This record gives sequence, C-alpha cells and structure tokens, in this order.
Amino acid sequence: MIGYVTIGLLGLLALSIPVGIVLFLLGFGVDAFFSPFPLIRGLGNLVWSTSNNATLIAIPFFVLLGEILVRSGIATRTYAALDRWVSWLPGGLVHANVATATMFSATSGSSVATAATVATVAMPQAEKLGYDPKLFSGAIAAGGTLGIMIPPSINLIVYGFLTQTSIPRLFLAGLVPGLALALGFMAITVIICLIRPSLGGTRRMFPLGDMLRALLQLLPIVLLFTIIIGTIYKGWATPTEAAAVGVAGAVTIAAFFGNVSRAIFVEAILGTVKITSMIMLVVIGASFLNFTLASAGLGRELETFLDGLGLSPLGTILVVVLIYIVLGFFIETLSLMVVTIPIIVPLVVAQGYDPIWFGILMIVLIEMALITPPVGLNLYVVQGARKSGKMSEVMLGTIPYVIAMLIMVALLIAFPAIALFLPSVLGG
Repeated sequence: MIGYVTIGLLGLLALSIPVGIVLFLLGFGVDAFFSPFPLIRGLGNLVWSTSNNATLIAIPFFVLLGEILVRSGIATRTYAALDRWVSWLPGGLVHANVATATMFSATSGSSVATAATVATVAMPQAEKLGYDPKLFSGAIAAGGTLGIMIPPSINLIVYGFLTQTSIPRLFLAGLVPGLALALGFMAITVIICLIRPSLGGTRRMFPLGDMLRALLQLLPIVLLFTIIIGTIYKGWATPTEAAAVGVAGAVTIAAFFGNVSRAIFVEAILGTVKITSMIMLVVIGASFLNFTLASAGLGRELETFLDGLGLSPLGTILVVVLIYIVLGFFIETLSLMVVTIPIIVPLVVAQGYDPIWFGILMIVLIEMALITPPVGLNLYVVQGARKSGKMSEVMLGTIPYVIAMLIMVALLIAFPAIALFLPSVLGG
C-alpha cells in the first residue's frame, strides 16, 4: 500500500492537480482498493469535525496578524532599525536581512510572507550599496524560512493538530533551534565575507544615539511576541486565544507606529482569506487521507516493512531525513508535511523518538525545501522582488544556508535537548 500511495501521490502532483484535491483523491483510492469497509461514508463527519476544531482558528488569526504588520509599514521601520545594529559586521546589510526575517518570523507564522516582506524592503538597498546579488538574495530566502520555526508557527500548529501533540510545547521547542539557525545564518555570512570581503558590501557604523533610538522601533514587535508567547506559556490563553490577542495588538501597533486605513484592512483580510482557504483545503484533505490510511492498516504494514529492513532507530531517522531532502525538491512544503505525517510520524514514534523533537526536526527539513529548487517557494518570492537578474543567482546564494540547516539537522539528532530543553523546563 505504501508504494501505491507514493506512486499515486507523485503522479497526481506531476499533473499539476492542486494538493488539497490530490489528498482527497488518494483517500478515495485507499478506500476503494485497500479497505474492506466503505470509509467514504465517514467523509462528511470527518470534514465537519476537522474544520470545526477550535485549534485551527489560530491559523487565520496569525495570518491576519502578519498581513496587518506588513501592509501598515512596520516592516520598513523594523528593517531600518536593525540596519543600525548589525551592519557593522562583515556582510553589512546582509545581517539586517536575517535579523529582520527573525523578528517577523516571531509574529507572522509564515515563511513565504516573511521572505516577501523582507525582500520588498531590502532589495532596493542592495542595488544602491553594491552588494553581491547572490549572497544578498540568498540570505533573504533563507531568513524567510524561519517563519515556520520560530513561534508562533502555522506549520507547527498543523503538525500539533494532525499528531495530537501539545502546540504550546511545540512552540517552546521551536524557539531555541529557530534562534540558533538565525545565528548560524549570520555566522556563515561573516565567514564568507571575511574570505571574500567584496561580497558583503560596505560595513557601516552608526552613532550610539541613533542605535539607541532605533530600539524604539523594535519594541512593538518584541512586545507583541512577548504577549503572544507569554500568555500561552502562563496558561492565560490557548494558542487560538493568544492569536486573537495578537491581532488586536497588531492593529494597535499599526495605528500607533504605522499606517492604518480602510484599504489596508481590506487587503489584509482578503490576503488572509486566500491563504487560510488554501491551508484548510490541504489540512482537511490530509485528515481524510490519515483516516483512510489508518483504517486500511498502514500501521501494521509499516511495522512489517521496518522489521524487514532491520534498521536501528538512528538508521531509521537517517533514512527519514534523506526522504525529506529528496521529496523537498519536488513537493511544496505544507503539502509535504501533511502528506508524510500519517506515514512517517507513527514510524518514528514506534522507534522510541519524542514526537515534539521530531516535529522540530521535520520543520528544519521543511525549511530546507523552501530554498531548494525546483519547487522552493522562497526562491520565487525573492526573485519576484528582485525584478532583474537570473533565478540561478538566488539558488546559488542559498547554498551556504542549506549547509547551515544540514548542520542543525545533525545537531538535533546528536543533541535532542536543543529542542526538548525548554519544553521540559517550562512546559510542565
């Protein structure tokens, strides 16, 4: 059954059928050919129970939060403020790209939205100051991937929902690896620019007074992140309630520091509806596929398959990593996640691994898929913002940051406490 489902998945995706529809078609196929029971009769109840889950209401709230901050001009202010603090490093403004992406990852929850925001603000600066287009655009694409790691993350919410794992604990688990990846991106930029100074443009120093005043522009984002994560950790709000509080905070910040108008709210709401509709179609399709695969005996088949391979737990994880790297070249990231969760997660948990730890490992691998061709969405987002040059420049520019992600994968496997320390200390 695993082989047939895999071939069916790749074949339907090759036909450019929308991923949500592909998941439903695979579910119908499993029902028709592998189940002795008419599973399709439970489709209506399954669709209703999935879409009626209060946890998923957090998704449109977090999307709307990011849309408001982006469209109100807060992104431009944040970028200018971080420029004053990090442009003295070898690599100059490249570090502002990573730092701004990190800040917005802590509020938007979407990698593509983060990359688009930073690219729109940063690209004009690269042309003015003579930065190498490959390194500069590669840093934006890589920095944007942090949107699905640093909480609040839409992908972590979906993972928690589909695996019945604690979302607050997933948020805590993603914080240290996310910040470590950001520092890793900056470190690898420093190394490259020390070897080839011409790639990093001009290093700039600002008066201390300007740097201190710039901190005022960062306070709203830091405060908003603290409110969202703090209320979840303290038990004052669920992730859904914290997302609603975050939207109220974003509106307040936009009104005080940015630009607010009826047109901005209309654009933000329309953008939220489009993104949420796409996500929900994929999530509901994945829930139906999960249901049919489990009912058709996927668990037993996986157990037999693993026994036949005779792999150790570490060997199993290494095979899983390889599978995600290969599939990441061809399948869009959210789709890759929800398609593989019903197959891979039971396999990994059966080997004795923590599902929270594996969720973070999966997210790093999903992040890598965002910047590897031919389907890496962030590559297209950044190239669209450039409006000139070749796509190959963006692809080449991401190579050092892919290496940094592979190092993080190795560290997570060798030292699971990187992801599990905060949940064990703060998560109860």
